[in-house]
Amino acid sequence: MDPHLLRTFVTVARRASFSTAAQELGYTQSAVSQQIAALEADLGVPLLRRRPVTPTDAGHRLLEHAAPILLRLDAARADIRRVSGAPPAHLRAGASPLADSGRLAEALVGVRQSMPRVSVVLSVLGREEVVTAVARGELDIGLVDGVTAPSDPLRLADLGALTTVVVSEGPLAVVLPDGHPLATRATLRLDDLADAWWIDAPDAATPLAQLRAVARADGFRSGFAYDGAERSVLLALVAAGAGLALLPESVARDRSDVAAVPLAAPAPVHRTELAHGSLTGPAAALATRLTGPLP
Repeated sequence: MDPHLLRTFVTVARRASFSTAAQELGYTQSAVSQQIAALEADLGVPLLRRRPVTPTDAGHRLLEHAAPILLRLDAARADIRRVSGAPPAHLRAGASPLADSGRLAEALVGVRQSMPRVSVVLSVLGREEVVTAVARGELDIGLVDGVTAPSDPLRLADLGALTTVVVSEGPLAVVLPDGHPLATRATLRLDDLADAWWIDAPDAATPLAQLRAVARADGFRSGFAYDGAERSVLLALVAAGAGLALLPESVARDRSDVAAVPLAAPAPVHRTELAHGSLTGPAAALATRLTGPLP
């Protein structure tokens, strides 16, 4: 299966248009049509309905395989560039909103002071976006956070040659409105909160899917959706009664009109991990400051 044809197919399916996909890819519409026809001939099944442009059942199945395949190819290309090129004069770091920002800031400033000619760029992205950007070589290094059992790794996408290292780990707290009946509890258990209404804020708080996975229970219903990453907005929503949220205990007490109740043991933890490929120059220096000397 030709990866160039596969990439064209994914683009057409995503844009739902041969002409728009052709513009994005820099091909003629005729070339795009020929590539889709070649892929369909190779697989022996139709992949796209033409009017309107939508995937067939086989096309939907191929899309499930295509994204990780193309990402692994991009990751391999980026990893080869890392090990074969000269050390870069820039450092592109990424972090998810709830990653250990204090530690990252100190490490970035330290690298900048020790390497004054290096330009440093920090991007705050969603968890999956950070890891994907590192795999593709768009970022040199990334910090990603998540909730997991103390002995389990974070569940990140399989991205081939990337390495992950634990940077920090800490307890979690349930954030409730100050007048909530449970706000005066010394501790809370996730099992007792499965029927509560939660704010669905995958980048500003613990994603509800992670809550269900860690608690090994259904429930955790979404009472309100917030697709931003500003912690102040999330806490304002909690204070207004939109729902509960699960946050690192260290950042859960930023407002006086909410209560942060620690989870009772045995409890999941909030973990920040460093994701990187082959490291040289400024990226290697940053990794050393975040985790200690590399093996």
